[in-house]
Amino acid sequence: MKKISGYFLQGILLVAPVAITIYILYTFFKTVDGWLTTNLEPLLGFYIPGLGIVILFVALTILGFIGQTAIFKPLKKITGKLILKVPVLNLLYSSLNDLFSAFVGKEKKFNVPVKVHFNTENNLWKLGFITRESLSEFELPGMVAIYFPHSYNFSGELYLVPSGRVEKLDLSPAEVMKFIVSGGVTRFEISEK
Repeated sequence: MKKISGYFLQGILLVAPVAITIYILYTFFKTVDGWLTTNLEPLLGFYIPGLGIVILFVALTILGFIGQTAIFKPLKKITGKLILKVPVLNLLYSSLNDLFSAFVGKEKKFNVPVKVHFNTENNLWKLGFITRESLSEFELPGMVAIYFPHSYNFSGELYLVPSGRVEKLDLSPAEVMKFIVSGGVTRFEISEK
């Protein structure tokens, strides 16, 4: 009986991450497709499963292309300036814009993984990413800004750390982020960067 329960738990460990990922993607696509289909079906007169997702993908791709053209850039700049003048909207817009730019923009911010020696007495280290190498505007010479993502969460903390306690890692940023977010249980796939 002990072996059977062990095999059962091993089966759960094999299936759970895939099943949860598929469930989240399915729920997201079903929600988006359902919302778009509800609004598109009256216009078309019939239902095509998955059409909402295809239209969303095409629309976002076209919008991304238009956003890179010389015609749209001045409009984007004017809109950004207007949004930055509204106090609460300014904070929300600039924070989200910086966050998305850090992950998918041209200037990805989380591309220098590091380990930081936090507690020398107990030899404790923490993994993170350098987000700024100079903090001269804060009058903190020799300090760097390090972002530490939380495990099993989409949040983190920013620390200002003496540069002498920081060691850059010769590892893929994506693998380090996966390792941190998984709480340290993900295995590293050794590959060329």
